[in-house]
This record gives sequence, C-alpha cells and structure tokens, in this order.
Amino acid sequence: MKITGAESFLLRVPVGRGIADSMQFVTHLEFAGLTVATDEGITGTGYTVTVGHGGNVIQEVIDSLFIDDLVGKDPRDVREVWQQLYFGKAHWIGRAGATTMAQSAVDIALWDINAKAAGLPLWQLLGGARHSDIPIYNTHAGWLNYSIEQLTDEARKLLDQGYTALKMKVGLPDSREDRKRVEAVRKAVGDGALLMVDANQKWDLMQASHAARLLEELDLAWLEEPLHPDDIRSHRVLAGRTSIPIALGEHVYTTHAFRDYMENQAVAVIQVDVCRIGGITPWLEVAAMANAFNIRVCPHAGDLMQVHQHLVKVIPNNWLLEVIPIWEKGPFKHQIRLKDGKCLSPTEPGASSEFTREALDEFRVR
Repeated sequence: MKITGAESFLLRVPVGRGIADSMQFVTHLEFAGLTVATDEGITGTGYTVTVGHGGNVIQEVIDSLFIDDLVGKDPRDVREVWQQLYFGKAHWIGRAGATTMAQSAVDIALWDINAKAAGLPLWQLLGGARHSDIPIYNTHAGWLNYSIEQLTDEARKLLDQGYTALKMKVGLPDSREDRKRVEAVRKAVGDGALLMVDANQKWDLMQASHAARLLEELDLAWLEEPLHPDDIRSHRVLAGRTSIPIALGEHVYTTHAFRDYMENQAVAVIQVDVCRIGGITPWLEVAAMANAFNIRVCPHAGDLMQVHQHLVKVIPNNWLLEVIPIWEKGPFKHQIRLKDGKCLSPTEPGASSEFTREALDEFRVR
C-alpha cells in the first residue's frame, strides 16, 4: 500500500453559548487536519483542535512541511514515517506547539488507514486491554463563566444522567471565590461523586500553594494545570505542599518532558493529549511510561474524545475519560456514544476521526 496524496482542511465550528476558563472565552473550535489517500482506495483522516484561532498556522505546517514527504510512503510503516517527519523539515523550526499538533493530525490519519485496512476499530487493532465500557468525567458543567447557581444546577443534572465524576474550572483573581464555588458544587453532588478542579495554568507557585490550602478540605480527585506546564520544578514543590494530586499534560508536547515530570514526582495524573503530543504513536509511549511509574492516565479531551475513546481501552492504567459534550450532534461521522456515565465501545473500523460531509460543507473555511 502506498500513499498517493493528501489534502488538508480547516473547520471552524461554533460551541453555542460560549465557554470560559481562567485564560480565555471560547466561541468556536477549529479542526485543522488532513485526509490521506492510498492506492488501495482506503483513506484516513487526522486532525487537531484549537480554541478558535491558530488553525491556519497548523494547516500551513501540514501543507508546507508534511504532505509532499508523505507521498509514496507505506502508511503501514507508521512509526518509521513518524520518525522521518519529526526529524525532517519541521524539526528545525519547532519541536512543540503548531508543528507537533500538525504531526498529530498526520499520525492519526495513518493509524486510521491501518485500522480501516484491518477492518477493526482502532482499539482492537492495538490489542485492546479491556472490552468493558469506559467510565467518564464531565467538564461541560463547570465553566468559569457560570454562576454558582448554574454550576450547582448543571452538576445535579449530570448526576441524574448517571455521571459520578465532574470537573470545574478555577482560577479567579481571588482564590476565596474559587473556594466558595467549589464548596457549593461539592455540597450539591455530595460525598459520593468525584470532583476535580482545573486552573488552566493561571497561578504562580505562591498563588497555587494558597489555593490548594483553601481547597484541600473539599476532597478533590485532582488539581489540574495549576502552573505553567514547562515549570517542572514548581510542580514538584507544589506536589510536596498539598495532599491534592496534581494532574497535567495537555500542554506537554514531548515524551522527554513527561519523563522528567514523572521522575521528579511532580505529577500524579497524566493527561497526555493525542492531538498535541504528536499523535497516537508517542501517546502510547507516554502511557506505557506512566504505567512503569505506576501513574494513572486520564487524557485531556483535546480531540473531543473521538480518538481517546480507543486509546484508553488499550492501556491498563487508564482511570477516566474526559468528555465535553458541547453538541447534541457533533461533526464526526461516528460520534462518541455516552450512556449512564460511561463511554460505549466504538465498533466501526478506523480511529473515529472522520468528519461528516455535512460538517465539511458547513464549517470548512479553508
């Protein structure tokens, strides 16, 4: 099998009423990616996601640095292709950020081809470790632009829908206000539900230490992205100061950085993102490394759960899958299926990364 060509795309999809964390207010998501064609008629789709800006940069990387080098390659040699692209043209202009996100899209597309060629959903192609449905946690009820009343109402609704794990955003200028909001949600959901908080890198070490002290009594499953993701030392210090487990990974772009976090005991939950780490190939490496350190993996939903729903089924150290059900009907051909607080196992061949024709027609901007 040989790759005969590829075409990039950029979709811009509205998220409805808008959502906010401590860093930004989001009205659209961008899907930058490509479709790869082969001489056997099998196509693969891969993508990455931005919060409404920068997708054009990622598309330019795909077009200028990757597509020409894909033609003629065998998509079954996915790991060899990954190495060639990583140490190719893009290596010299950036080994993280837009270049890595673009390579994520390429790698996902190649794995999509391989799963379709085998006639299997990706998780089975990769030798799925479990057939049971995956427990999930919901982030969509906890945005920072919600009032306390909205937070508690949404949290109760999710409990009624079968969810037992929820995440909410923190990072207000006054951490005492964060404490009030988290305490209100904890009272609303009771002691039986898992509750996580996410600061989205808002704090420095002093602020994070203070906020953690205020939140410790509320029985949190983890404190996510409290600090700048490149600052491993400060995460190690914070981890030693608080009993709340530290979670991070959505803005960590290399296996080496994840290794350093683990070796420094600076992280308790790994949230590696398939759309940012460089694709499925390095994602599996990070997950295996975490297993060797006896650390759980709960991936960030940067892919809108489409690919991660496969990957969490092939590792023994997954705990939960994050879901952000923004749309009743999403843009994907085989949309993730949720029921009673769990993600149902995908059954269609491929990586669940293909978009509907309707979404491509309506939302494509390039």
